[in-house]
Parts: sequence; structure tokens; C-alpha cells
Amino acid sequence: MAQLEHLTADALLAGLDEVRAAPADDGRVELIARRPAVDERELLDEAVLTPEEGLVGDSWRERGSERDRQLTVMNVRAAALVAVDPERRPLAGDQLYVDLDLGDANLPPGSRLEVGSAVIEITEPPHRGCSKFAARFGRDALRLVNSPEGVELNLRGVNARIVTAGTVRVGDPVRKV
Repeated sequence: MAQLEHLTADALLAGLDEVRAAPADDGRVELIARRPAVDERELLDEAVLTPEEGLVGDSWRERGSERDRQLTVMNVRAAALVAVDPERRPLAGDQLYVDLDLGDANLPPGSRLEVGSAVIEITEPPHRGCSKFAARFGRDALRLVNSPEGVELNLRGVNARIVTAGTVRVGDPVRKV
């Protein structure tokens, strides 16, 4: 099996300007991934979000996650940077990949987003890189997302809960409420 390509720390840092260029508002949904079981991903064109189920068909409940971690959202530019190959972006393990600035300065916990016809709220628990993230994208990628700058920009993404049920589709707008 061929060695997976991982970017060096310098290459990752050079790509941060593209991540920082994400819109502060009026973003869009670029990718939806359902996790029916551990290490499984289903790419969807459309998903239903409910306060009771999370992303319908996802395994968040079976994972023992509390409601404040019902949904994970990642900046698609950050996912593209660490994944190198666009087909590998869903390996990050998030459900929604959006073109939107997810940094704390733009979206502190408690911020609400209209995503398609649903409303989600960014929650307090931090979303950080782990050993699985390092195995998939490299140790330098893990160090970057967990660095002070990576944490400030929420490069690893954010946790959220669903406030208002609705449907989300690839291409739907993402707006601050």
C-alpha cells in the first residue's frame, strides 16, 4: 500500500491564509457526512437534523456523546488543507463541512447558525484533534489544529447542538442568526 501523503508543518502553515479567507458570514455547506458506525462515512446530498436524533442516521448517540456534542462542524478549507486529497476530507469525522470562519472571534460558543432550514448552536466543549486525526492526516496536522493558533481558529472544528429541526443540503447557505 502506498504511503499516504501528509503535509509538512511549513506547508500546513503556508495554507492557513486560505483558511483565514473563509467568509465571516454568508457561508455555505460544502459537504455532509453521516457516520453510521465507527470509521464509516456516507456522503449525503441532503440530511435531516433534529434535536432528538442529531443528524438522522448518524451514530452520535451510540458513541455516548452528550447533546452539546450532537453535531460537529469543520471549516472545509481546513479539512482540504490537512486532507491533501479532497476524497479524504470526510475522514476528519465531522458531519458538516462549511465554508465559513469558525474561529472563536467570529463564532464564540452560544452563536447560532441557520444551516439550510435548521438552526444549530455552537457549544462550549472544545473539539480537538486526537490520535485518529494524527493517523489520518499526520502528526504535523495534529500539532497545528491543537496549537494556540489552531485552537483560536477552531481548525479542528466546533461542537454544536441542534436548536431547530430542519433539512440541510450541500450548497445551502450558512448564516449567523
